[in-house]
Amino acid sequence: MQTDLQIAIIQKDLVWQNAKENRNELDKMLASIQNVDLIILPEMFTTGFSMTPKPIAETMDGDSIAWMKKKSKEFDTAIVGSLIIVENELYFNRMLFVHPNGKIEQYDKRHAFALAGENEAFTTGDLKLIVDYKGWKICPLICYDLRFPVWSRNVENYDLLIYAANWPRPRINAWNTLLKARAIENMSYCIGANRVGVDANGYEYSGNSIAIDFLGNELTEVSEDKEEIIYATLNKNKLMALRTKLPFLEDRDTFTIK
Repeated sequence: MQTDLQIAIIQKDLVWQNAKENRNELDKMLASIQNVDLIILPEMFTTGFSMTPKPIAETMDGDSIAWMKKKSKEFDTAIVGSLIIVENELYFNRMLFVHPNGKIEQYDKRHAFALAGENEAFTTGDLKLIVDYKGWKICPLICYDLRFPVWSRNVENYDLLIYAANWPRPRINAWNTLLKARAIENMSYCIGANRVGVDANGYEYSGNSIAIDFLGNELTEVSEDKEEIIYATLNKNKLMALRTKLPFLEDRDTFTIK
């Protein structure tokens, strides 16, 4: 088991529906990264939060996944982020966890954001993903999933909860509050990786990407309105010591999700 997990949260403006340009800009942004174990990208990091998937969707052997695998190997680090994937003529907002050895694990967003029509454009998933990486159990989720605590309930004893997002400025207080709530109730580290800038629909994003510990304490300063790489160190021993001292998870309710 690796005691410390070094993470880098990528808070970035996204070029609308232009995967190649977003990859090129990320190349420049990632050039300075050294000695991290995990790079976390925002939701739909290749396109922005687009509800017209047909002309911009990629396959699982497309250029963006090849780019993720290349960067993961180059930096000897895992990379996680979501993008639009097409399979069998269905479209998914899919989170990919790419290991340095090329292994890919995937999670399809469970809760589609109906307010923007995501439920009409995309097929939702029904399987939660727990990734085993360097002795850490990691649960990657996507944006709107943050509002649904039953789905994120820590029944798997995961150590780290990740939300990749395009969470807009008008509701950023909910983002700040719910990230802390998910960390506290699940006794887990919690990471929020959000974009900045204005998209083609005129929606503004302030970022507010952050790392939070298992008691709801901020491990990084809240970052607003700027492209930035946010670094944090997570410590497994501190997490396990707290769970031993305060065994709240032993009293958790059991849910059946249909």
